[in-house]
Amino acid sequence: MPMLDASHARAPGTVAGRWKMLAVLLVCAAPVIASYFTYYVIRPEGRRNFGELIDPQRPLPALATQALDGQKGELPALKDQWLLITVAGGACDARCESNLYFQRQLRESLGKEKERLDRVWLVNDEVAVREALRPALAASTVLRVAPAELAKWLEPAAGQRLQDHLYLVDPLGNWMMRFPAGMDAEAAAKAKRDLERLLRASSSWDKEGR
Repeated sequence: MPMLDASHARAPGTVAGRWKMLAVLLVCAAPVIASYFTYYVIRPEGRRNFGELIDPQRPLPALATQALDGQKGELPALKDQWLLITVAGGACDARCESNLYFQRQLRESLGKEKERLDRVWLVNDEVAVREALRPALAASTVLRVAPAELAKWLEPAAGQRLQDHLYLVDPLGNWMMRFPAGMDAEAAAKAKRDLERLLRASSSWDKEGR
C-alpha cells in the first residue's frame, strides 16, 4: 500500500481548524455587524441623519502626530473610542473657537455616555496654539499633523473648508460622518441626536476607554 504524503494527512485537520477560527471571528464580529446593520440599513420610517454618512468609510491613516508636549505618535493610536474631530491652525480663528466650543458641549450633553467619545483637535500648521486656549483644551487630544497628508483622509463638503466641519470617527477607526459646516446651537441639537443613536447602536460592543 502506498504511503500517504504527510501534508495530505494533515490537510483535513488544517481545513477544520481554519473553519473553527473563522467561526470564532464571526461570533466576535457579530455585535459590531449587527449594530451597524441596525443603524445603516434598518432605519425607522421618516428618520433622517443630520450628519452626512461617509461611503465608503475611510480608516485612520498611519499619519504622524505630535502632541503639544512634543510627544510623537501616529493617528491610529486614537482607535477604540468614538472621536469628534475638528481641524484648524494653531492661531484658531473664530470658526475654530466655535467648533471647539460645540465639540465640548456635544460631549458633555451625552451625560454618562460621554466617556465613550473623545474630543480631538488636529492642528494642521506649525503655528503655536495660543496660551489662552489651553485651559479649555485640558480634556481634549490636541495633535499637530501634516496638512497635505490630512487632506488625503478628511474632506470637506463642496464649497467648504476642512476647518468648517466637525468629523466623526467610530471606535474601529473609520471616518464615517461629517457634520454640516457652520455649527450653531440648533445644529448641535441635531448632531446630538445622531451621536445618541450611534452610541445606542454600538452599546453592545463599544465600551468607554481604550
